[in-house]
Amino acid sequence: MKHIEFLSSDELAGRKPLSSGSLEARKYILNELTGYENVQALYPDFIQRFSFVSGRDLKNYEDAANLVAFIPGSSSRKVIVVTAHYDHVGIGRPDAAGDSIYNGADDNASGTAALMAISEYFSKNRPYHSMMFVALDAEEMGLRGAKALVEDFPYPLDQILLNVNMDMLSRSDKNELYASGTSHNPQFKSILEKASVGSNPTLRLGHDTPGTGRDDWTKSSDHGAFFEKKVPHIYFGVEDHEDYHKPSDEFENIQPEFYINAVNLVLKCILALDSEMAGQGNVE
Repeated sequence: MKHIEFLSSDELAGRKPLSSGSLEARKYILNELTGYENVQALYPDFIQRFSFVSGRDLKNYEDAANLVAFIPGSSSRKVIVVTAHYDHVGIGRPDAAGDSIYNGADDNASGTAALMAISEYFSKNRPYHSMMFVALDAEEMGLRGAKALVEDFPYPLDQILLNVNMDMLSRSDKNELYASGTSHNPQFKSILEKASVGSNPTLRLGHDTPGTGRDDWTKSSDHGAFFEKKVPHIYFGVEDHEDYHKPSDEFENIQPEFYINAVNLVLKCILALDSEMAGQGNVE
């Protein structure tokens, strides 16, 4: 809760890539990730830097930053890549109340805070497979950070067991969390179903049927860059709500009980995937 409150504060002004708020978020996340036990760097100072030209304003963004922490697995050379984007859209058109800061509490301070909490857990409870925890930059500008990651990955891409992506976890009036991707990756379906029996919130599988337009989330967030490279994925998120991409997506509007339960459910699913997929691929 502390993480999501800070990341979605007015002080960070919506975390647009390379803004002062983004740099503050970057410093905060790095301080957390690098302070955990048994965490290793795969890039200099835990930062994978990249540059891109925005398709909207044709501005050149230099030294955008993915923040990468690695925890070696106990037995497998395969890697589970856990991702969440820490950027949002910054300052934009004011709403009726005159608020122009797009804080992005649910989108995606919620996923980033979950990333830190889950990485802290695995730093103390060594996983079977190695795990890479990546706070991605510039998702809102076209999955730029995720695309940079898969283009400059420190291992062959076929060493990735799966990508677990988290984007919007902190509110659902239906008390539902979705795991999207099992239609493309049916090997994960029974694992997730078993792990989520009787769960609170309810875990729904879906939003991944080809040809269903906006209802198909297969390329809707950073996991899309992995999908394009034929890397299996599971995407955890909630359905859109009334504050989606509005200044009203603020810390005060998240649902704390739902959020904490959702993060614990994601952790439970990752533990199940790590355990049930044991023996897949090369073992040291």
